[in-house]
Amino acid sequence: MNGVLQVGPGELLPGQFLPETIYRLFGFGDGAGPLVEFGAGLLAAFLIANLLLVLGAVTGPWLKRKLYADFTQRYAINRVGPYGMLIIVADAIRFLSKELIVPENADRPAYDLAPIIMPFAALLGFGAIPMGSLFGIDFQLADPEVGLAFVFAASSLSTLGLVVGGYASYNKYSFLSGLRAIAQSIAYEIPLVITGASVVLFAGTLRTSEIVAQQTETLATVGGIAIPSWYAIVNPFAFVLFLTATLAEVGRNPFDAPEAPNEIVAGYMTEYSSVYFVLLYLAEFLHIFLGGALIATLFLGGPAGPVLPGLVWMIIKIMLFFGLTQWARYSIPRVRIDQVITVGWKGLLVLAFGNFVLTAILVGFL
Repeated sequence: MNGVLQVGPGELLPGQFLPETIYRLFGFGDGAGPLVEFGAGLLAAFLIANLLLVLGAVTGPWLKRKLYADFTQRYAINRVGPYGMLIIVADAIRFLSKELIVPENADRPAYDLAPIIMPFAALLGFGAIPMGSLFGIDFQLADPEVGLAFVFAASSLSTLGLVVGGYASYNKYSFLSGLRAIAQSIAYEIPLVITGASVVLFAGTLRTSEIVAQQTETLATVGGIAIPSWYAIVNPFAFVLFLTATLAEVGRNPFDAPEAPNEIVAGYMTEYSSVYFVLLYLAEFLHIFLGGALIATLFLGGPAGPVLPGLVWMIIKIMLFFGLTQWARYSIPRVRIDQVITVGWKGLLVLAFGNFVLTAILVGFL
C-alpha cells in the first residue's frame, strides 16, 4: 500500500488502491492495523472477483452463443427472457442441480483440486492488474515491484489444474489432454514471457501501473489528433507475437488441441459434471479475461481512454479480446498437436528472441 500522505479517516487520496479506499471509507486512517488492512484486502479481492464472475456469467452462457449464432448465420437464444438473457439463470440452475458423478477409479483428492486451482489461478493474476478507476475509486488490489512477473506466475498455475484434472479423471482421453496441455503451455509460455520482457525493456520496470502510465504520453500528433505511445503502436511486431501466444495460452483456435472434441471428447473436462464442470468452464473465460487484461496493460494503454471512466475502458478492451477469441474459434480450423508444438518452438520462440534482441538494441540507441 502506498500510504505516503497522512490523511484522516474517510478522506480519499487520489491513486489509492482499492483496499486503502475501503478501510478509509470505514473510518480508518493511516494508523489502521494489519488486521484491518487484511480484512480490507479480502473485501477488495471479493469485489474484483465478483466483477469478473459477473462478466463470466454473461459471456459464458449468453454472449458466446450470440456470437456463435452471428458467425454461423443462425438464430441464437431469444426465448428465455429479454434477448435470451435469463438463460444465464436457467443454465446456473441446470448445472448446479445436476448430480456430481465421480469416476470409480478417480484419484479423488486430485480430482477435487483441479476445479479449484484453475479459476483461482486466473483470479489471482488480476491482483496486480490496474483495472482503472470509477467514481474516483482505483480498482487495483496491489502494485508490487514485480507485478508483471507475479501475473505470469499466477496464470501459469492453470496448467497444473489441467494436468491434475486429466490425470485424476482415470480417463485416457482426459490424460492425453493433460499431456497436450503441458506440452503446449511450455511451448508458448516462454515466447509469451520473452515478448512481455521486451515491453519491460521499453518501460524499464515490472510494475504494471508504471507500464500503463508510460503509455499515456503522446507519441505523435497527426492532424491535431494525439497518438498515444501505446506499445502496440511503438512495437506492433511484439503485439502480434504476444497476441498469438496468448491465444495459445487460453486454448483458442487454432491452438485448442488440449480439448479438441473431435478426437478427445472434451479433454480434461470429460469426466467432470455439475458444479465442477461449471468451475472448469468458468475458468476458461476467466483466463481469457486475464489474457485480455494483460494485452491491454502491456500494449493498449491499460484503462486509458477518452471520456469514459478507466474501469469501463478496461472492460471494453478485455471484451474486445474475448470477441477476437470467439472469432478465431469459429473461423480458424484447428491444427494438429504436433503442428502446434512446432509453431511454438521453431516459430514463435525464435521470433520472440529476435524481437527481444532488436528491442534491446533500439532502447540502447534511444
